[in-house]
Amino acid sequence: MNKPKIASDWMCGCAGCHMSLLDMDERILQVIELADLRSTPITDLKEPDESGVDVGVLEGGINNSANEEVAHKMRKRAKILVALGDCAVFGGVPAMRNFCGVEAALRQAYMDADSNEPGSQIPNDPELATMTKTRAIHEVVPVDFNVPGCPPDADVIFYVLAELAQGRKPELKDDLLHWH
Repeated sequence: MNKPKIASDWMCGCAGCHMSLLDMDERILQVIELADLRSTPITDLKEPDESGVDVGVLEGGINNSANEEVAHKMRKRAKILVALGDCAVFGGVPAMRNFCGVEAALRQAYMDADSNEPGSQIPNDPELATMTKTRAIHEVVPVDFNVPGCPPDADVIFYVLAELAQGRKPELKDDLLHWH
């Protein structure tokens, strides 16, 4: 029997959800017994094969064309798509810029913050923040499962991946979800 394939990627955000995935410690070995992990922080593959995966996991919000491309590629490749973490589910912290505007957020981050050197400038990077607002993944592509949390607890990530790897639909009951 072929093991289901699981792939993950992240976009705009802090990568804390992938760190929480690593917090599963030895339980990651249980997931590996159930599934073939592709393009994850564990395998460190940057360009997964295009043959498709059973479960795609996306972390982060979408705030530039590169993020949008990642979301479309993963949706096309994955039979089931999981939005992992608050940034992916509703925009999270990156979406705070939606209320003050991109220019104001970049100015605060790169020029006006006390930690910046005098004379600091906003980097001239076209992918830094090309969209006027950060969007949740479901605003760009259809999502099958949302796993909220900042970051989601490692137990919740393990539960969702294990259930999906075994062909079951995970049910996120209130006792599984914790907000820090």
